[in-house]
Amino acid sequence: MTEKQQTGGSYWLQTAPGGRHAPLTEELDVDVAVIGAGIAGLCTARELARAGKSVAVLEAGRVAAGVTGHTTAKITALHTLVYDKLRRTRGAEGARLYARSQSEAIEHTARVVEELGVDCEWERRSSYTYVRDADRVEELRAEARAAREAGLPASFVTETGLPFRVAGAVEVTDQAQFHPRKYLLALTDDIVAHGGRVHEDTTVLGLEEGTPNRLSTSTGATVTARDVVVATHYPVFDRALLFTRLSPRRELVVAGPVPADRDPGGMYITPEENTRSVRTAPYGEDGARRFLVITGEHFTPGTGDTRARFDRLSDWARAHFPDVELTHSWATQDNDPTDTVPLVGPLHPGARHTYVATGFGGWGMSGGMMAGLLLTAQITGRECAWSELYDPRRLASAVREAPSFLKHQAQVAKHFVGDRLRPAPPAEALPPGEGAVVRTEEGRLAVYRDEDGALHAVSARCTHLGCLVDFNAAERAWECPCHGSRFDTDGKVVQGPATRPLERHDI
Repeated sequence: MTEKQQTGGSYWLQTAPGGRHAPLTEELDVDVAVIGAGIAGLCTARELARAGKSVAVLEAGRVAAGVTGHTTAKITALHTLVYDKLRRTRGAEGARLYARSQSEAIEHTARVVEELGVDCEWERRSSYTYVRDADRVEELRAEARAAREAGLPASFVTETGLPFRVAGAVEVTDQAQFHPRKYLLALTDDIVAHGGRVHEDTTVLGLEEGTPNRLSTSTGATVTARDVVVATHYPVFDRALLFTRLSPRRELVVAGPVPADRDPGGMYITPEENTRSVRTAPYGEDGARRFLVITGEHFTPGTGDTRARFDRLSDWARAHFPDVELTHSWATQDNDPTDTVPLVGPLHPGARHTYVATGFGGWGMSGGMMAGLLLTAQITGRECAWSELYDPRRLASAVREAPSFLKHQAQVAKHFVGDRLRPAPPAEALPPGEGAVVRTEEGRLAVYRDEDGALHAVSARCTHLGCLVDFNAAERAWECPCHGSRFDTDGKVVQGPATRPLERHDI
């Protein structure tokens, strides 16, 4: 990272370290196994435990330390510009069900916060989607009308709390924001208090569907479960071919304290400038400052210069909030569904007791909360009004929005073929702290030179589906541009869908 970038890491993880949960080391038989301890997995597990099910949560890393631990943690039903599109592609009823499902999830979470007495910095704020380009004002007016018709308290406004003028904005009142890790640590405690089990450092490697299902794990233990929920952000099992309908997107975050009188007083996002998202959080004991969180510069993992993107985002933050002291930076990752709506429900057309939650498109807080309610209803045999809307088996919308699907597949094919034709530098040319895919007698290897000058070489082929990885110099990680898997410099999996490390080589 350059001097303009900070290295504080995720503020949410630093300010809520939490305890540890032991890996699974014994055979286990439960009603429901939930794979993934992010917001979707933990919300689902908590609801099921409260419904009397025996539940086990299996997490490859740590609880709420993956995508959820790196989010901006805005809890809103206003998802940039979605309602006008939904009204056109899913009809007025589809838009209403989307708004209702997201809003009910938010209100349910508010009740959980109160019921458990969670000190998670829960705050009610208005949510805004804004533009500065006057040519896009009609687009926002249409979004405000569609969101209002869908049942949200939405309006078109021209004045906001931002420190610059906007051409227009959609405002939805009475939304929320919180400290995600503090909330999910409390949820984890509640799961355990109701008889559930949580195991960290337990990667699920295989799923054998049946009655019951069987899961194999990296610890050697087997889990038997009537129902299985795959809530790993990007599904680790490809039998539903969901990877063809998900496009990975990475975004950068810079953050730090700002005087309280510079708080813009809401949650903001714009589709302009390669996305800019702004919110604040409580900071310090005296209330004199707020913690400003700015997100943007979205890109496909494994493409482009991440350090330059951090610089652009830091420059934007300082230009618009000159009093900010940038102390933290991190990155987050999302998956965009090719047909707009998340995929929550049965894992594949033949599934009877396997479920998935994925494709939240950057809105995993309200989406994950919604998924917990929806999957609990399906597993316990209750009706849910929006089951069909989110059903991963849907075909009509996939056909209707085929151009997005085809564009995604074209990008994957481009990387799969084109990245193998790129010039490869010699390993000896790498400076300390840098990495590159190089040609060797063994084929292409991903090689990183550490600060002491030692070379670390691993296979350049992603263990998911074989695309070539590329080096993210700012975060010092190998990333797959096809489906978003990430690995550390020694090949260990940092983020799925890959579950196996990159093979290490001598060089």
